[in-house]
Amino acid sequence: MKMQQTIQAQIEKACSPSHIEVINESYMHSVPPGSESHFKLVVVSDRFEGMRLVQRHQTIYKVLGETMKLIHALALHTYTPEEWQGKTVAPDSPDCKGGSKAG
Repeated sequence: MKMQQTIQAQIEKACSPSHIEVINESYMHSVPPGSESHFKLVVVSDRFEGMRLVQRHQTIYKVLGETMKLIHALALHTYTPEEWQGKTVAPDSPDCKGGSKAG
């Protein structure tokens, strides 16, 4: 199973999201073609109700567990359904400043 699919399956099982996006952003970084090491994750779930942002992120890290050891970078965007209402996309990830992509 590809890393992108693994992440999505783990989050869907644990968080029952009403919306999820797992975007492989590795192409934006200094990694070999076809790499799966940099991701943007957008998760909308009732599970985040009453949680501070850091608690939401800790929840995601715990859900991903051992998978996190295989990910170099993970941009997390976690919302409750109410917070997500009216949005269509999460913020763009910052430009890569490392390796040969440095600007």
